Parts: sequence; C-alpha cells; structure tokens
Amino acid sequence: MDLSLFLLLCFTLVSHAINCPGCTPLDDLTFDKMINKFPASIVKFDVAYPYGDKHDEFAKVAKDASEMSELFVGEVGIKDYGDKDNEGLGLKFKVTKDDMPTVFIFVKNSEDGSINHHKFSGEFKVENLKNFIRQKSGIYMPLQGCIEQFDKLADKLLKATEEEERKKIVREAEDEWDRVEGMKGQKRAEVYVKVMRKVVREGAEFLKKEEERVKKLMEGKITKEKKEEMQERVNILRSFTIQDVQDVQDVQDATKDEL
Repeated sequence: MDLSLFLLLCFTLVSHAINCPGCTPLDDLTFDKMINKFPASIVKFDVAYPYGDKHDEFAKVAKDASEMSELFVGEVGIKDYGDKDNEGLGLKFKVTKDDMPTVFIFVKNSEDGSINHHKFSGEFKVENLKNFIRQKSGIYMPLQGCIEQFDKLADKLLKATEEEERKKIVREAEDEWDRVEGMKGQKRAEVYVKVMRKVVREGAEFLKKEEERVKKLMEGKITKEKKEEMQERVNILRSFTIQDVQDVQDVQDATKDEL
C-alpha cells in the first residue's frame, strides 16, 4: 500500500475513534464554558480512544441529538499515560479507569445559572440513555413508535406511590388516547393505556415479563411489518423505566460569571 494512503487511512480511523459524529471533545479548559452555554449537556467520560458497544450506543444518541439546540453532547477523553490529558476532570467527577465509560447529564438552572449533574448508572443502551435525558432534563428524545405525552405520563405513573394517584394517571392517559389522531397513533396510544392498566393491577414486574414475551414472538416467522410493530411495542415498554441514576451534589461553575 502507498505510504501516503496508509497514513491517511490511519488518521481517518484514529479520528473516528476519538469522537463519534455529533460529539464535541472537551478538556479542562473548555468543559465549564461549554456546559454553561446549554440548558442541558450529556457528556461521556471515556478512554482517549473509545470503541466498543457502549461507545456505539452513545454515538446513536449523539446522532439523534444533532439537531436539538437545547442539548449539547460532549466527550471527555482521559489518558492515564504521557501528559495524562483530562485527568483533572476525571478526578473532579470521581471517574476512574474502571468506571469508563461513564455518562453524566448537566442541567442548567434557569434561575441562578447553577449546574445540577446526575450520573447515569443504568444499562448502557440507547433507550435507557434517552429516558435518562428525558427524566433528568425534560428534553424529549423519542424512540420509534413512542409518543411524548404518553412517555411523560409513564414517568408519572412509575413515580406515583398511591393507588388512587396511579388510577388518576391512567384516566389521564385514556382521555389523551381519545385525542390522538390517525389509526397508527391510536394503536400506539392503545398500547400505552393497556400497559398502564397492567402496571396498576400487576405492578412493574409485568413490564419485564411482557418485553420477554414480545421479544420471543419477534424471533419467530413473522412479516417485516409485524416485526416493526412489535419493536415499537418493546420501545413503549422501555419507556416505563425510571433510570437507575445517582444524583450528585449541585455544582456552581466558577466560569459562570465570565460567560
């Protein structure tokens, strides 16, 4: 292979590995300033040259967020050798080599400009990361087949502690179902309502059992259209998940007054 072509190929591969499309690299000098410019920022702390399934899942979120002006997506690459780039950021947020990749969301308080940050600790999947973003920032990132107003009702239902409160939320969903237009939208809304009713009667354990049942059906001989319909059902079921997160102490950025 020609040497110049080989070097170009190496550069392309390394560049692709450093940051996923839609992810902005951050360092000690740019971190605070960037997250202060957006209502919310989702940031992955990882090795300097990230790769693998978790990196790919985060990349999918970054791609879907590329046209969302209110959400910033960044990556912090931490080196444990040489100049040890971004080691300070790792120490600040208590991210060790064994923890990587770790994702935080930084949410700006509109009243005083302070930054609240939360650590994601659920299963590293696109749907869980999107639920995490929605639940901690209010920014909606839909999965195929999901409906925003019903996803928010799903959040309310899982957080409700009293049975009467849960029944009230189901009634809200039923009323919302009546307002949905179009056959496809009606079918999706119907799935939400039926799942909510089951959750109220049987508890959240129903969600896992139902997802396993639908996935098993998807493995059989079914049409492409039916498989897509079932995948939408799985996506809706996954909307009924309160993400396992660690709320971290609020941070007041020192650079806030400079912006």
